[in-house]
Amino acid sequence: MKLNLPFVLLFCIYTAIAQSPMEKGFKLLETGQFAAAELFFESYLEKDPANKTAQICYGRAMGLNGEPKKANTLFARLLETYPGDFEIQINYNESFLWIKDYQTAKPLYADLVTQNPDNFGAILGYANTLSNLMEYENALHWVEKALAIQPGNEGAEVSRKYMRLGYANSLVNGQKYEKGKAQLNTILTDFPEDKEALLNLANLFLITKAVDSAKATYRRYATSPKDSITALNGIALAEHINEKDKKALSVAEIAMTKVTELNDPALLERTLERYVQALIWNRKFKSASQQIDSLFRAYPNKTWVHALNATLGLYTSDAKKGIESYDAILAQDSASFDGNLGKANALFAADQIDEAYNAAFKTLEIFKNQKDAMGFIEKLNAIHTPSIEEHAAYTFDNGNNIAFYTTTRADISLSTKFRTTVSYSYRTTENTETLNKAESHVLLAGLAYRLLPKTKLTTIFGFNNSISSTASYTQPVLDIKLQLQPFKLQNLNLGYQREVQNFNADLTELEIVQNHYGLDYNLGTNFDLGWYTQLMHTQQTDGNRRNLLFTSLYYNLLRKPALKTGINFQYITFKAQYPTIYFSPEQYKAVEIFVDMRGKFSGKTTYMVSAASGLQQVEQETQTTIFRAETSLQHQFSKRFSANLYAKYSNIASATAAGFEFTEVGLKLKWLLTKKPLFFTKLGN
Repeated sequence: MKLNLPFVLLFCIYTAIAQSPMEKGFKLLETGQFAAAELFFESYLEKDPANKTAQICYGRAMGLNGEPKKANTLFARLLETYPGDFEIQINYNESFLWIKDYQTAKPLYADLVTQNPDNFGAILGYANTLSNLMEYENALHWVEKALAIQPGNEGAEVSRKYMRLGYANSLVNGQKYEKGKAQLNTILTDFPEDKEALLNLANLFLITKAVDSAKATYRRYATSPKDSITALNGIALAEHINEKDKKALSVAEIAMTKVTELNDPALLERTLERYVQALIWNRKFKSASQQIDSLFRAYPNKTWVHALNATLGLYTSDAKKGIESYDAILAQDSASFDGNLGKANALFAADQIDEAYNAAFKTLEIFKNQKDAMGFIEKLNAIHTPSIEEHAAYTFDNGNNIAFYTTTRADISLSTKFRTTVSYSYRTTENTETLNKAESHVLLAGLAYRLLPKTKLTTIFGFNNSISSTASYTQPVLDIKLQLQPFKLQNLNLGYQREVQNFNADLTELEIVQNHYGLDYNLGTNFDLGWYTQLMHTQQTDGNRRNLLFTSLYYNLLRKPALKTGINFQYITFKAQYPTIYFSPEQYKAVEIFVDMRGKFSGKTTYMVSAASGLQQVEQETQTTIFRAETSLQHQFSKRFSANLYAKYSNIASATAAGFEFTEVGLKLKWLLTKKPLFFTKLGN
C-alpha cells in the first residue's frame, strides 16, 4: 500500500503579521483552496517578484493543485538563490512526495532531519517518505519521534494510522497474520471503530477463513445504511468461503434490495458484482449470463464486468471466454491483480501450462509474496515435480485365492509437455485349496507428451515375466492412449493395451495375452448431469474374443461434499465359452444404482465412499443381486508427502465367475522428490 499523505507546512503564518497583504492567500492554503491560492500568489508575484515567502506559497499552491513537477522546478531554482534555506528545502523535499519520487526524497529528508533533529515537519515528512517506500517499521519509528515533539498532533496521528494500515497489509501478504491483526487492533485503539481498519481486519479474517470473526467485524462496520450494504457484500463473500453458497446468495439479494434505496453509483456497482458472483457460485449460470449481458450494456468495458464474465467462463468450463475477459482487463490495467492471477487460472484451465506459470510469476513480480499466486504456483509444481509412488495391496476372494502385489512408480516431467515414467510391479498369488502358486514381475517405461492443449499421447512399454509351478514365460506389454477434449465438457480417450492375465495362479499358468482396443467418452453439462461410456473389444491369444459396453448416467447432487448418484449398465459377450477355465459367458448383463461421496475432514484429510447395488444376469440364468463398495482416506502429511488407505469389495460376476466375491485392501504413498520441477528455472523464476 503506497501512501501519499503530505503534511501541510504552514510556515507562512509566521510572517503573516509582517506580510498582511498575503493574509488572504495564507487562508486559502490553510483551507485547501489550492486553485484560488495559486491565482492569488501568481498575481501577488507580479507586483513583488522577489518575495521569497510568496514564491514558496505559490509553489505549494501550484504543487497541491495538480502541477507538482512545476512546483519541484520552482523550489529547485529557489534553492540555488537561497542555498541551505530550511523553508525552501522542506518544501522542495515534499514536492518529491507529490510527484511520487520517494527514492529521491528519502536521502534529502535523512539529511534534513540530521541537521534539524527536533523539527516536527522534517521528521514527519521523513516518516511519510519511508511509509511510501513501504519501510513501515522505520516509518513508525520516525512518526513516533514526531509525536514526541508534538503530542496529539492530528496530522501525525492520521499518518501513523495509514502507516499501520500499510504495515498490516504487508504483514498479511507475507502470511504473518497475527502481527497484521495486532497492527489493525492498535489502530482501533487510537481510532475506535475506524472504518478502514475494520474493513482490513474483516479482510484478514476472510483470508484466514475465520468466517465467524469476519462476519462479526462486518456487523461492527454496519453503522449506516451505506456501510450496512458494504457489510452485507462482505458477509456474502464470507458465506461463500464457508461453503454456504445458498446463504451467500440470500445475503447478496438483501444487499441488492437495499442498495436501490440509495443514490450511490460506486456502491451499486460493488453490490451488483457480488450479486452476480453469488449467482455463479450457486451455478445459476443462465441468470448470471443474462445479468452480465445487461451489465455490459450499462457499464461498457468496465473491468469488474469483464471479471464477472471471466468467472462465468471458468465455472462453465469455457476457458477461452475467461482468457479473453482477463485480457480485456489487462489491456486497461496491466498491473491488475485479478487480471494477472485470473488469467493464470484461465490458462491452466485451457491446459496452457507454460503460459499459466508465466502469468503467475508476473503476478508475483507486481504483488510480492502474494498468498494466492504462490499457492497457484505450488499447485502447478505439485503436478510437475518428480515423484515416486508406492502402492501395496492384499486381495482375497471366495475362490480361495489370495494375492499380494506392490508397484513402485517414478514420474519425471522434463517440461510441462513431456513426462517420463518408470515402474516395477511384483505380484504373488496362491490358491489356498489347490496350493497352486504363481508370481509375476512387470517392468514398464512410459512417455507422455502433450501434443496440443487438451490433447495428450501416452505410451507405456515393458515386459511381464510370470512364473508358476508348471510354466515360466516373458511377454511384452504395451499401453497406448490418446486423451483429448474435442469440445467443452467432453473427454475422449482412445487406446490400445496388451496385457497378460495374472489375476490368480490358474490364469497366470495359461499365459493368456489380451489385446484391448478401447474408447472412453464422458459428456458433462453445466446442469449437473453427466454421461460416461466405455467400449472395449478384446482379442485373446487363446482365440477368444470379448466385447464390453459400460455406460453410466449420473447426476451431481451436491458440490461440497461432492455427492453423485446415477445408474450403470454393463453388457459383455464372449465369442467362446470356457466356464471351467475362466468366466466367459455368451452374454452378461448388469444394472446398478450407485452413490459416490467425496469430501474432506480438514484441509489435509480427504475421504471417498462409493457404493453400488443392482441386478446381474449371466446368459439366461436367474438374476442375482450385486453389490460393490469402496472407501478411502487420504492425508497430506506435508507438501511433499501423502498417504492413501483404501478398501474395496465386489461380487460382480464379470471379475472371474458368477458367485464370485472379491476384497482388496491397500495403501498408496506418494513423495515429491524435489521442491520444484526440474524445468522450473526455464520459466523465468
